[in-house]
Amino acid sequence: MLIDDHFNPRPTDIIVATSPKCGTTWLRALVFSIINRNSFDFSDHPLRKANPRDLVHFLEAHIRGDGSTASIDGLPSPRLLSTHLPYSLFPECMTDDTSACRFVYICRDPKDVLVSKWHFANKLRPKGVPPLSLEEAFDLFCKGVSHYGPFWDHVLGYWKASLESPKKVLCLKYEDVKKEPLGCVRKVANFLGVPFTPEEENKEIVEEIVKLCSFENMSNQDVNKSDTRSQEKPISNSDFFRKGEVGDWVNHLSPQMSEILDQITEQKFQGTGFSFHRFLVLSSSYYLCPLCCSFNNV
Repeated sequence: MLIDDHFNPRPTDIIVATSPKCGTTWLRALVFSIINRNSFDFSDHPLRKANPRDLVHFLEAHIRGDGSTASIDGLPSPRLLSTHLPYSLFPECMTDDTSACRFVYICRDPKDVLVSKWHFANKLRPKGVPPLSLEEAFDLFCKGVSHYGPFWDHVLGYWKASLESPKKVLCLKYEDVKKEPLGCVRKVANFLGVPFTPEEENKEIVEEIVKLCSFENMSNQDVNKSDTRSQEKPISNSDFFRKGEVGDWVNHLSPQMSEILDQITEQKFQGTGFSFHRFLVLSSSYYLCPLCCSFNNV
């Protein structure tokens, strides 16, 4: 409501949108690097000195109770803003076809989302409060009790918007970005109207961006090793870096949990044209079958 009443969007605004624990930090870094690739040298890049959340402002955190948006009103265009809000909650002035602002959205296999959210929640658990069990986290997630609403509804909101307004909303899958990072970076650049030139391709700028924003590189920056928390920043920089892997859920979820989540996902996405990858490659010799949740030899 505060955004609807007080935020003044610009045609050049770029909104990095995610459901929590779907690659927010990574996408912030990638979009920031793509847009600002001519402003900084990679050897002395802001991402080597600051966490992506300090470079791409979190929209919900900058709309104060009194309606003040001063901290983002003065940002130069194009403004890069981040959000966890469902697409349906944005005002029409940002989502209708007359608005030129663009949304870059990333989603992730819900099984990995659940595991990541569970670890993250327990990191932030107040002292003296017992940890949240995986079973409890699983039950809540399946019921749709989650930050910013049910995970599946969040994904479908942006997915449907991307079909209706492909020039306004771009949907990415975490697994695709991990598998083909170069192609996904080019795709984002094209969507934002700043495609890589032949000269930039020859200089391997795309490769430089992918390397700079990789989990391995960012997690090893001193600024992201900090575990300091404060009232202004109750989440430390190190809290945003755990594994960044595809398929880590297999180390935590039981076959029954996996099967239930797959069934919910199939039911929610049926007839929408959207799906996550059906098979997770674990090695050169085995794959996990989502139908029977067992390991089978290739």
